[in-house]
Amino acid sequence: MFTVEQIKTAHSKVKSGADFPSYIKEIKALGVTHYEAYVIDGHIDYHGANDYLAKIPAKYAPLEIAHTTKIEEFKKELIAHQRGKTDFLAFIKMCATTGIDKWEICMDKMTCTYFDRAGIKVLVEEI
Repeated sequence: MFTVEQIKTAHSKVKSGADFPSYIKEIKALGVTHYEAYVIDGHIDYHGANDYLAKIPAKYAPLEIAHTTKIEEFKKELIAHQRGKTDFLAFIKMCATTGIDKWEICMDKMTCTYFDRAGIKVLVEEI
């Protein structure tokens, strides 16, 4: 199975949203089936076959996630990020201010689903 170090190495290559598809291909090849990334502090839970779990600890001091979800603003800023106009930290801060609590990546479906604080799906994208 994959290790935390392998995941960190793959993630270190991501400089902007434009690098995301390559990252997904790399971690899928390592055996990641899905993962959940939490905006509040950057911790990530990576899942593999047979209930395998690798946890990446918090990466930064906790952010406050907005109580009100600003869906249209989030979508606009997400597109800018995917085009490489913002780095990862700017993307995280934008998620927090627009009310995004976490996202989940599903390797089988090749989707990225964003959730608000209440656990409601805000957006599902194909990767």
